[in-house]
Amino acid sequence: MANVLITGTSSGFGMLMALQFARKGDRVFATMRTTAKATELQKRAAAENLKIGVLQLDILDDKSVSAAVEEATKIGGAIDVLINNAGMELRSSIEDADDDEIRRQFDTNVFGTMRVIRAVLPAMRERGAGTIVNLSSIAGIVAPPYGGFYSASKHALEAISEALHYELSAFGVRVIVIEPGAFDTQFNSNAFDARRFNETSPYHDLSQRFAASFSKLRGNGGTPADPNDVAVTTYDAVHDGTPRLRYLVGADANLIATVRKQADFEGFEAAMRQTLDWHD
Repeated sequence: MANVLITGTSSGFGMLMALQFARKGDRVFATMRTTAKATELQKRAAAENLKIGVLQLDILDDKSVSAAVEEATKIGGAIDVLINNAGMELRSSIEDADDDEIRRQFDTNVFGTMRVIRAVLPAMRERGAGTIVNLSSIAGIVAPPYGGFYSASKHALEAISEALHYELSAFGVRVIVIEPGAFDTQFNSNAFDARRFNETSPYHDLSQRFAASFSKLRGNGGTPADPNDVAVTTYDAVHDGTPRLRYLVGADANLIATVRKQADFEGFEAAMRQTLDWHD
């Protein structure tokens, strides 16, 4: 049985991961900024007779992170698996976003993730065992229009994860990057638009056209895939007998990544515009 700490578990991938790991017999510490939002997780866990501990953890607060890690360790012992799932998305053209909005994006997806890693990693390194899972995105490989800052934050997480992979291999600590495509979760409802990215923006109509075109890549007939696939893939990746650094999840993510690898940027752009029937 592994001790698993997961951030951002009030909904979406985080909740599904908490349930998946608990089903397999691991001791799960499901963390979230506001524990009052744990009702749905607790309801689903009770229905399956699963024991999941809920802890308050705000990835933007050093004291909150330290307290949660200390409490999880006190209850269950050393943390074996850290899953950095908490994140958010800023939707905007590059021009329309203001500095405070960009900082919010990076504070959450990059600095928040690093805050939790720093709290857990020393103990993993000292005992020569542990796994750190970072939730990235296909956007961490390919930057779409009107999602450039979210993509930049995930590109940063990809680079950090790759460097960590090299740095920690000598200490017996493994790093995993999960790269989902588009899935139907509450993450989309938690995304926010930049203040100036509205109907008055010169990019508004173009962004609406792109969103309609991009929906064609989602699953079959534009329907997003089952988000539980991400939870299952994450569990399987942690226990993979032939471990890899990166795991793509979703037909759209695999398609985009495959096309990107096979061509230079201009070739990739032409192929994607044709696939999406999206032209200026």
